[in-house]
Amino acid sequence: MNLPLISRSSAVAAERKEEPAAPAAPVAPVANAAPSLSLTDFSARYRHFYPKVFAYVYGRVQDKEVSLDIVSEVFEKALAKGSSLRSDGAFEAWLFTIARNAVASHWRKEKPAAKALHSVAWEWELTQHHRDPEQTLLEREQMAILVYHVHQLSQREQEILSLKFDAELSNQHIARVMGTSEVNVRVTLYRALHKLRDRMKGGSQ
Repeated sequence: MNLPLISRSSAVAAERKEEPAAPAAPVAPVANAAPSLSLTDFSARYRHFYPKVFAYVYGRVQDKEVSLDIVSEVFEKALAKGSSLRSDGAFEAWLFTIARNAVASHWRKEKPAAKALHSVAWEWELTQHHRDPEQTLLEREQMAILVYHVHQLSQREQEILSLKFDAELSNQHIARVMGTSEVNVRVTLYRALHKLRDRMKGGSQ
């Protein structure tokens, strides 16, 4: 079953017009940036990880403009703090930890009404690319039910699902971001997907 969290193709399409054309988009090096990560290295990683970070943030926020701001903040913090991590795998987990904290900070500032509006906007966007009106209506109804059930999962389950299907991180990297074990991530994913399948089969809200 494909989760409706947000496909990377949709997320990348949403931000493609807005994505900076060059890796120089992050702010200039900050005075206290660690010299272990050169601007050239950072630019290469920026190009590589930008689509994944945007997909994850957009999947959690459901607002393109807000997502662009958050992603910009994430990379600014990454550049300002610098990193002695040479491994791409270690850098990825470190970067998504920053992204996760940025998203959490955003939602702490948001009012409940705004969250509800973002959920509605999410459902609307996910069902706008179908040509058959009847099929669109049926899929919209199914999407609304699935979105509802996703939102009934725990915050931890939603975060792990988003890191898995929006950012397309491996279980190992998710474990690093979440500060847990791969086994815990695997079990959480299995249980969350099992809940969604059961609830969708039941057809109840």
